[in-house]
Amino acid sequence: MKVTYRDVKTDILSKITKGEWGPGSLVPNEIELAGTYGCARATVNRAMRELADDGIIERRRKAGTRVRQSPVRQARFDIPLVRREIEEKGAQYRYSLVSRSVVAAPDWLRARLKLPIGCRVVHLVCMHYADGDPYQHEDRWINLAVLPQAETADFAVTGPNEWLVATIPFSDAEISFSAGLVDLDLSQYLASKIGDPVFTVERSTWWEGQAVTYVKLSYRLGHRMTTRY
Repeated sequence: MKVTYRDVKTDILSKITKGEWGPGSLVPNEIELAGTYGCARATVNRAMRELADDGIIERRRKAGTRVRQSPVRQARFDIPLVRREIEEKGAQYRYSLVSRSVVAAPDWLRARLKLPIGCRVVHLVCMHYADGDPYQHEDRWINLAVLPQAETADFAVTGPNEWLVATIPFSDAEISFSAGLVDLDLSQYLASKIGDPVFTVERSTWWEGQAVTYVKLSYRLGHRMTTRY
């Protein structure tokens, strides 16, 4: 029988709750666990991510994974498909690719994602609409060193959000939220006035220590985001 990530998660949790792996204990790495359970490393990775989301283990790049001294409850922020998000509101979804280019990563992006000098990226600007009204402005950068196929992918029909979810998982993510004011550029995309409030989500994802993508998502006044515990 094929081992699923749920099987791996359940067994690891059992080891922790029974005291085999006590608070502060170093958990075997993903390669070792994949060998132990006879499954793919990606299966172990998903189980570990969920345990980390549940506040049971703590994962640190280059420092390994340890059982938390005391479990914590954490808010969960999914990476939703904007198409599904809009359709679940009962609205009709429409997508538009505004611009696309392949460039050397600018200095600010290299610093943010720790990319090497000369690293090439795909830069995409997209719009997502709900019943014809602007819903989300997407400003995205994809690392071609990790995803060279992004250079020829057809983003005119399918948005990069959907393409990335179908193409590569992520092992680490960083999400920032901020409130600001609409500038001249955004006012044209979001059909807002300059100086109107704007809600912004910035998200960076990595796979096995390599930066995959950085995206800045902007929403008009009235946007609401819900999380769960």
